[in-house]
Formats: sequence, structure tokens, C-alpha cells
Amino acid sequence: MRIIKYEDIVRVVSILCQEANYYLGEDVLEAIKKSREQEESPLGVTILDQLIENAKIAREEHIPMCQDTGFAVFFVEVGQDIHIEGGILDDAINEGVRQGYTEGYLRKSIVGHPLERENTGDNTPAIIYTSLVAGDKMKITVAPKGGGSENMSSIMMLKPSQGVEGVKKFVVDTVDQAGSNPCPPIVVGVGIGGTMEKAALLAKQALLRPLDRHHDDSSIAELEEELLDKINKLGIGPQGLGGRTTALAVNIEIFPVHIASLPVAVNINCHSARHKTIIL
Repeated sequence: MRIIKYEDIVRVVSILCQEANYYLGEDVLEAIKKSREQEESPLGVTILDQLIENAKIAREEHIPMCQDTGFAVFFVEVGQDIHIEGGILDDAINEGVRQGYTEGYLRKSIVGHPLERENTGDNTPAIIYTSLVAGDKMKITVAPKGGGSENMSSIMMLKPSQGVEGVKKFVVDTVDQAGSNPCPPIVVGVGIGGTMEKAALLAKQALLRPLDRHHDDSSIAELEEELLDKINKLGIGPQGLGGRTTALAVNIEIFPVHIASLPVAVNINCHSARHKTIIL
């Protein structure tokens, strides 16, 4: 049995929250640079150049790449041979968020009651998804999720008879209706299968996959490419001002499904596709 101390989790979570907001992943940055070379709109090229410069400034000066520093969403894999000493995992993560968002001067965006709308003042509580895995390691991933892109996400319970064509239509229509609101170029996470809530979770998890890696299933990888092509032909472009770079990637995750169901979820992320992982 391996011991991991409560305070060590607090410390690394605090660091993760800050670094995720300061440092854009290399896969995302490379995708923006690649899109910049392919963009035909002069205005689109200028915007993509500004995004590249923005990421550089954020990294060098240790400041948030976006003013919306997001809802702190965590995916945690806990080895079954681990014992947490000194407190509860969720409490440690929330304390780390509290410290990280305060020390890092990150905007606090969370209200404690969805209708009364009073800010909690420290960006807690976090959203935490925990899974038990083999071994004695703990993998913590934080994915700060901005409100603007989250608001453009959607889920649909399709009929099985609608099949893959129904999936394609729903995904493309969702992006088309979102327009400029999620700050394109976007990353599109798609979840297919499971139940309603499972599809939504799959869509968010899909956003964590590196943008230069397709799904292991070749048919799903082909669907990712086809959807990306369709989306970029919409002409929405960088920041919605026209061009061929509406999305940087489409990532799909799938799960077995009931014979009577075909749930599909789309979780959109803005160009600041932030996530950071550490293994304890």
C-alpha cells in the first residue's frame, strides 16, 4: 500500500490549475500554426497570428491565455493500492483549486447556486470524475472549461435508424449554430453511445486527446476527418469572421449502447483548449 499525503495533492492541484491556464499545449499550438499556413482569409491569418502571439505572451509572463479561466474540471485515476493520508481526495482537489486560483490571480467564475448566482469567491467546487485503476499511482488531469464554449455544447437522443448520417448532421449543425460564440477555431469533442450522461462525459473526455492523434478505430478516425472537413467548409473561420479554419480537430469517443438508443453529445472547446496532467 502506497501512501499519498493530502497536502501533496493540494500542492500539485494548485500548480496544475495555474499551469493549465498559462501554458497552451504544444499539440494545440501546432494545430493553430498548421491552420495558419492553410488559411486563405487574410483576416483569418491575422487572427491566427494573434492567437500564436497570445499563447507566447501567456507562457513567458505566466498570465492566463484567456480572461475566462474556466470551471475546474478534473479527471482522476486512482490506483487501488493507494491510501490518501490526512484527508479526502475531493477535499484536497478543492483546496488545491482554491489556492491555485487565488495565488495565480485566476478569475473566479463559479456561483454557488445556479439561480441565485452568488459567486463562491474561490472557483470551487470543482467538477471531479474519479476512476479506480490498477497500481499505486494517481493520475490527475485538470481541464479548465470556459463558459462561452460550454454554452454552445449540445446533446441529442437520435433514433438508431438515423445512423451515422444522423450523427454527422447533428455535429455539423451544432457547430454551425454556435457560429462565432465559442471563439473559433474550436476543438470539437463528440461522444457517441452509452446513455445520455455517458455520451456527454465521452464528449468532454474526447477533448483531452492530443489533437494530432486520431481514434484507434479506423472507421471512427475516418469519421473524425470527414467531420473536420465538413465543419471547416462552413466558412465560419477564426473568431467567426470568415475563413477555412473553424475547427482545429474533431475528437470522437464511443461506448456500447442500448439497441433502442443512439445518444450523441457535442462538447465544444474554444481555441484555448486547456488541460494539464500530472502523475503522483
